[in-house]
Amino acid sequence: MSVALVMSSPVDFTRLYRAEVGRVWRVVTRLGVPAAEVEDAVQDVFIIAHRKLDSLRPGVAPGLWLTGIAVKVAHDYRRRTKRKPTGPLEHATKVADLALAPDELTARRDAMGLALRLLDQLEPTQREVFVLAEFEQLSAPEIAELMSSPLNTVYSRLRLARARFNELVALEGA
Repeated sequence: MSVALVMSSPVDFTRLYRAEVGRVWRVVTRLGVPAAEVEDAVQDVFIIAHRKLDSLRPGVAPGLWLTGIAVKVAHDYRRRTKRKPTGPLEHATKVADLALAPDELTARRDAMGLALRLLDQLEPTQREVFVLAEFEQLSAPEIAELMSSPLNTVYSRLRLARARFNELVALEGA
């Protein structure tokens, strides 16, 4: 789980990386970056963050700031992917929890694979809002700020994404 840091002093980049790498990995994976490119996308997020550290305003949570960068990087990777074919979701569906029994690990992996397949069927802007709200537990105002979108647009996209996701889940179970 990431540490809720709020910056009021210079950033310790190593500490920031350790606290937020898990969140960044989850965000780019859930936003549709191909499994073979997730590691590169995460690296890109932190390269951009390091380069733009001076743009991190005092009082802003670095995790939220990094999530915004991750959304933009994931968008760029998805756009590039449309131009070239990719393989199946391989390591993006892995769940790293050695405390679970093998059958529990399999069930989690399968559930994550299903969730990612369903997320792939959402419109990209709806997927972004859905992932940030439902998986990353960001509020609509936080999402609106991250995406530079009007708050009502975020609410609309989230409503549509939830409806479509629920529809896809129902179809999957039928």
